[in-house]
Amino acid sequence: MQKCVVILFVCLCIVGCSQKEKEKETGVKKLYIVTTTGMIGDAVENITGDKATVVSLMGPGVDPHLYKATQGDLVELRKADIIIYNGLHLEGKMVEIFEELAKEKNVFAVADGIDKSKFRDVAQVAGTTTHDPHIWFDVLLWSEGVKYIGDKISETDSANSETFKNNTAAYMIKLKVLDAEVREKINTIPQENRILVTSHDAFGYFGRAYGVTVRGLQGISTAAEFGLRDITDMVDIIIQDKVQAAFIESSVSEKSIRAVINGCKEKGHDVKLGGTLYSDAMGAKNTPDGNYIGMVTHNVNVIVEALK
Repeated sequence: MQKCVVILFVCLCIVGCSQKEKEKETGVKKLYIVTTTGMIGDAVENITGDKATVVSLMGPGVDPHLYKATQGDLVELRKADIIIYNGLHLEGKMVEIFEELAKEKNVFAVADGIDKSKFRDVAQVAGTTTHDPHIWFDVLLWSEGVKYIGDKISETDSANSETFKNNTAAYMIKLKVLDAEVREKINTIPQENRILVTSHDAFGYFGRAYGVTVRGLQGISTAAEFGLRDITDMVDIIIQDKVQAAFIESSVSEKSIRAVINGCKEKGHDVKLGGTLYSDAMGAKNTPDGNYIGMVTHNVNVIVEALK
């Protein structure tokens, strides 16, 4: 990590000069905003439109829990006017970099704009609790974060503040509609079938918001290892609750879920593979699942189809 911080400062002069030259050529300085996850990047793009350049460091299939900044990322971070990350230790291996950059740049976490009483507390190790970072799975909770993003960007670029606020309000309306659609679709699943089994405990906020029991093989972070006992316990739960399907996550190896399905089969209980869900990353850019609304819609459709 110390090596990354050193490289970060080596990039300072080079990037600073190139940015100034570009501004002289165009005569216009757009905000340069760097985000960690695609979900945050998509929110920023909806808020800023063509008034900012938005770069997301973590693309499709990337696991933010394990992600380490590359030299290219450090260059982008140095160029940024604003750096936005999720917080709640989702990007655990980048904390030192954010702390260093915050000394001279506008760096903030989306989670800072959400009422802390709404976070899920998850027990990790003997007596120690931590907050679940997967706040985007409750659409209305994520909408609170979106408003915070809009407010912070508006403070930075007063010339475009009105545009940013209007765009934020319009996007929040879309999220309210999305939330209603999710509820309507989940309600088509029989109550006894509303059990969601996934690779890690990423869908806790989804379960709380929409009335679904969530079972994750690993904890809230994929950095936690799973063992034979975890698989055995999950198999027993699935058989006991008569679970119909288990789901793979796009940013997590499917090995664990395959092991659970095989374990159930060995005990005479057939569990189908429900499909692939987007958990910590969205789909590819310029695809239906490559934005937040599309990602959530995909997940709900897959869940409903497998469990109804």
